[in-house]
Amino acid sequence: MATFTLDQEVMFQHCDPAQIVFYPRYFEMVNLTIEVWFSKIAQYSYIHMFNQGDNGVPTAAIEARFHAPSRLGDLLHWNLQVTRLGKSSVSFEIEAVCDDQKRVSVATTLVHIDANTGASTPWPETARTNITKFMEDE
Repeated sequence: MATFTLDQEVMFQHCDPAQIVFYPRYFEMVNLTIEVWFSKIAQYSYIHMFNQGDNGVPTAAIEARFHAPSRLGDLLHWNLQVTRLGKSSVSFEIEAVCDDQKRVSVATTLVHIDANTGASTPWPETARTNITKFMEDE
């Protein structure tokens, strides 16, 4: 299964007073990983999606497991895999690793919607083709 990796350093903004990542900040990092993946791999950037297509990709489901704490200055390697592509949805398995230690793993599903109505809408053909190609790559 193809894997997209994005490195993100743990910054002060991500941490609580103990200099450990405050768990909601992981969701911001997950969102950044997905946003960059859409731009680089699906070739369907959020700028295009939101500003030119009146679409969006809200989260329909998310589940997280926290395996070990991440600290200020850690470099997290976020690995994203697509586990399912539906007519208007996409599911991901995403994990953050630092120094070969798993820190957090997330399963999430996003739904492609018409931003004006909130109703699900099929993926544009180019995005679907690129996502499918990514899923088929080894």
